[in-house]
Amino acid sequence: MGVRVNKYIASSGYCSRREADRLVMDGKVTVDGIPAENGTIVEENSIVKIDGKEIFPEEKKLYIALHKPLGITCTTDRRDPSNIIDYLNMDDRIFPIGRLDKNSSGLILLTNDGDIVNKLLRSENGHEKVYNVRVDHKIAPDFKEKMECGVMILGRKTLPCKVEITGTHTFSITLKQGLNRQIRRMCDALGYRVTKLRRIRFVNIELGDMKPGDWRYLTKQEVEGLKSADQPH
Repeated sequence: MGVRVNKYIASSGYCSRREADRLVMDGKVTVDGIPAENGTIVEENSIVKIDGKEIFPEEKKLYIALHKPLGITCTTDRRDPSNIIDYLNMDDRIFPIGRLDKNSSGLILLTNDGDIVNKLLRSENGHEKVYNVRVDHKIAPDFKEKMECGVMILGRKTLPCKVEITGTHTFSITLKQGLNRQIRRMCDALGYRVTKLRRIRFVNIELGDMKPGDWRYLTKQEVEGLKSADQPH
């Protein structure tokens, strides 16, 4: 099923349907190389041009929050059997914002909005990410201070962060940095092994009571909050 040419032009964001009708009447629109008329139908593979320049329907922007289970890899590479795209089983071309390693669970955002991905992944923007962590043995009294002040990993000292001790073996950590396997490496450097790691917040988006494997679309307010967070801090 095709759509009328004026609706197709309007869906591209080029102009309104009324203005599209005017462009058609002025002979500025072609469909598959043929001058369009007001009733011309645009099929799925048709090529529509205005003044010789091809236009495309605007892609609907998707913003998804997923509670990534253990064992799923944050990659779009379909050759990896554990890739996150096949796990979600969505037809739309989407990609994750950042990553959680295969042995970590929790909140991961996915979208087809490349602009917001680029902005949110700029390390200098310092976006907050919060994790709940369990380690293999009892946490020492000086652990919080050492973690918060920075730990040497990957040849550099991590940026200051916020740590809250929540149990004898558990803590929450708020990072504004995203080094590879950062929390695991920080704990390793202090003599602890992470046995469980779950992200519970990314910027303004909360994991909430979502179960592993659950996903949902972000609300309009959540998307606006993400977009307003793309300014340097």
